[in-house]
Amino acid sequence: MQLIINDKSVEVEDGSAGQMLLWALRDELGLTGTKFGCGAGICGACTVHINGVATRSCVTPLALVAGQEIRTIEGLAEGERLHPVQQAFIDLQVPQCGWCMSGQIMTAAAFLAQNPTPGDDEITQALRYNYCRCGCYVRIHAAVKQAAEEMNEE
Repeated sequence: MQLIINDKSVEVEDGSAGQMLLWALRDELGLTGTKFGCGAGICGACTVHINGVATRSCVTPLALVAGQEIRTIEGLAEGERLHPVQQAFIDLQVPQCGWCMSGQIMTAAAFLAQNPTPGDDEITQALRYNYCRCGCYVRIHAAVKQAAEEMNEE
């Protein structure tokens, strides 16, 4: 099966009709930045972009994404320049254990692409279904706000 991942066409095994995108990314392609969390599409650790929309890869069958634009955390930066959300997470030292962070970043990046000037309540609402077991929500929120401000300055 042909997939378009991070602007590159890649071949993955068809596997079963219900094989999930997460396992093709991690096990076949070695893109391990996308994390397995709950396996039920609840926690958000496995979030990637499908045609720019934040999507849970652990519950997304490969058959549904053939020919779609898939972006993982590994493809979010532009060359050597990190995406503003990635840079803000570093600047504000957001991660603690880091397991949920790629999903948090991917959700925030898709959100800011749709809403470049969010208010605090909008940021909270956009990230409400991404869970952080370490409780870094205040720093996550601050980083998304900083990234939005930086993106609007550009």
